[in-house]
Amino acid sequence: QVQLVESGGGLVQAGGSLRLSCAASGSIFRVYTMAWYRQAPGKQRELVAGITRAETTNYADSVKGRFTIARDNAKNTVYLQMNVLKPEDTGVYYCNADIELRSQARTTTSIWGQGTQVTVSS
Repeated sequence: QVQLVESGGGLVQAGGSLRLSCAASGSIFRVYTMAWYRQAPGKQRELVAGITRAETTNYADSVKGRFTIARDNAKNTVYLQMNVLKPEDTGVYYCNADIELRSQARTTTSIWGQGTQVTVSS
C-alpha cells in the first residue's frame, strides 16, 4: 500500500504565501517525477509544477516566478512554496508521483494524494 499525504493548505490573503508538502509512504522502491496539480471550481485539473528525480523543474506559465517546487529524495517528499498568491490560485491542490513499487520492479505507478484546499482572498 502506497499513499501520498499532503499538508499545508489554508486560507491566505492575496499577496501572501503558503508552503505545501506531500510525503509518499509505503512499500516504495523509488519515486520518480513528482508534481503538483490544482483544480478550481468548475475547471479542469491543471499542472502547476513538476520536478524529476534529478530535480529538473517545469512550471505553468501562470505561476512562474511566484511558485517554487523542490523535493527531498531521502524523505520521498515534494514541496511547493507559493508566494505572491492571487485569488485565481484558489483551488484544491493535488500531489502526484510516479512510483516504482517494491512489489513491481521496473514499472511505475501514478499515485494521487487526496488534495488540500488553498483559498486566496482578495
